[in-house]
Amino acid sequence: MVTQLDFRNPELVHRAIDQIYKKISKPAAIMEICGGQTHAFMQYGLDELLPPQIELIHGPGCPVCVTPLELIDKAIAIASQENVILTSFGDMLRVPGSQKDLFSIRADGGQIRVVYSPLESLHIAQENPEKEIVFFAIGFETTAPANAMSVIKAKELKIKNYSMLVSQVRVPPAMHVILSSPNNRVQGFLAAGHVCAVMGYHEYPQIATKYNVPIAVTGFEPLDLTLGILEVVRQLESGKHEVVNSYSRAVTYEGNITAQEIITEAYEPCDQKWRGIGIIPMSGWRLTKDYADFDAEQRFSVEHVQTKESEICIAGLILQGLKKPPDCPAFGKQCTPRNPLGATMVSSEGTCAAYYRYVRK
Repeated sequence: MVTQLDFRNPELVHRAIDQIYKKISKPAAIMEICGGQTHAFMQYGLDELLPPQIELIHGPGCPVCVTPLELIDKAIAIASQENVILTSFGDMLRVPGSQKDLFSIRADGGQIRVVYSPLESLHIAQENPEKEIVFFAIGFETTAPANAMSVIKAKELKIKNYSMLVSQVRVPPAMHVILSSPNNRVQGFLAAGHVCAVMGYHEYPQIATKYNVPIAVTGFEPLDLTLGILEVVRQLESGKHEVVNSYSRAVTYEGNITAQEIITEAYEPCDQKWRGIGIIPMSGWRLTKDYADFDAEQRFSVEHVQTKESEICIAGLILQGLKKPPDCPAFGKQCTPRNPLGATMVSSEGTCAAYYRYVRK
């Protein structure tokens, strides 16, 4: 029986890396979509063990990082109101808005609570009927089922003082934008295993065929990542462009149908703005008309919010895979985890945070 430790076994990892060295004969630019995969590459030093012909391009797969500045400023405006308790995952508190962050609002007395599940926010709403509870619902396909379930339950339980500020994004439309860009250098993808565990990978063969790029669905352990790289290299060397599931212990072609049904019940596709990238058509989800009463943007008057990005932060170019953190003149100087200029330095999945933490300068 294969155990978790096997996927961190140095001997097995080095065998896979040896195979990569034997297979590769030309440069290969491979994008790992997920920020969690970026951190795993850095943490285990895999990026430094790979052949020099391989360039890892870090994708926009950090949900905190791509949450648009407008929504962060709206969250700050909502959290500043006296009758509101804003709930959020912890990473969001330090993401800089135009003037301040949510952590500053809490330091000034604002009621902001860190939760580990949106259902915790429902309990807070039940315990504080005199308050408006707003959950900052961010994430990719992985968080969508739980976020959607919270409004489904709120409607079933007739909880009137609960709403969500939604920034829900989808991976495949972002892949289309990256690959269709005139500046694109990506030749192959490592697809995020947790996203595919929810949604399956039935959308990916079309992408592989349309853009002639191999895609390997991978996990987050060292062996997962090296085997994913090996699969992409094999295809690039043989001229193939297929989708291979290298994470079959967690991912199926169809995905989790029950989770998808929950998403469809509460959400509908929409155009979505990604911070540093812009609007990507049909790359997000918003609440359907049946759940519009739980939309915090409609419940609170925050249309007046004006935004302003940092003039020296290049997080947008990093999220598009066009630059690396050391290319930024502020990296490690004006911009550090204690004083972040952009979300990519804040999030536990941010590329800048990975380079800073694991000393890639």
